[in-house]
Amino acid sequence: MSAAGLVRACHPEPTAAVTALSGLLALRLGHDAATSALVVAAVFTGQLTIGWSNDLVDAGRDRAVGRTDKPLATGRVSARTVRVALTVAAVTCVALSLALGSAAGVLHLVLVGCGVGYNLTLKRTVFSWLPYAVAFGLLPAVVSLALDPPEWPPGWMIAAGALLGVGAHLVNVLPDLDDDAATGVRGLPHRLGPGRARVAAVVVLAVASVLVALGPGRPPAWAWAGLVVVGGLVVSALRGRGATPFRAAMAIALVDVVLLVLRS
Repeated sequence: MSAAGLVRACHPEPTAAVTALSGLLALRLGHDAATSALVVAAVFTGQLTIGWSNDLVDAGRDRAVGRTDKPLATGRVSARTVRVALTVAAVTCVALSLALGSAAGVLHLVLVGCGVGYNLTLKRTVFSWLPYAVAFGLLPAVVSLALDPPEWPPGWMIAAGALLGVGAHLVNVLPDLDDDAATGVRGLPHRLGPGRARVAAVVVLAVASVLVALGPGRPPAWAWAGLVVVGGLVVSALRGRGATPFRAAMAIALVDVVLLVLRS
């Protein structure tokens, strides 16, 4: 019970997604197997640090609104267990990050700091989007700076990552707007309201799609095909009803990730 609750409390879906993205970028940028594994391990422990700190900070709010999907709120895992796991993950993250080299390591710790800063304060402000923009924008740089010799990724990749992060933030918060509002969380999506937040998410993710597909030189045929798919999803996200807009926006984010990896 405690182990399952601990896994659930780390936010396994985004943890797995960001970790997988870092690994795919490492392979595409030419890292050998050992360094790719180190990149994945560092990012994984960083995401665990962010996820567990999020649930610890939000435990009282989650109990107040009856979140049955939150293990700390339902008692499936104790706060002490999560704190111990968080401490181990954070210490391991620092060691693994610095093993990537000083530039990549420090940058990755800045990325993790953005996530923790969001959990502690920024999620309640109009700047709730900023940690996502910085963290997703920096992720390709962490991977490329771990090369020997280190190198910065192209500007389009950083910009596309930042836009993808903002879009992911807007989409991720949409299902929880009511619960958040009931406990005093007033980030950017809450201030926009569900309708405008949905439109903003779709627009940001669509711009990211265009930037990735057209940014790095002459786009291949499959990049144009990706844009056509995104165009259809944009229509579904803006005109659909019920859960369709949310699912379409999530699908756009997925296409953006695929394009980003393939065009890197």
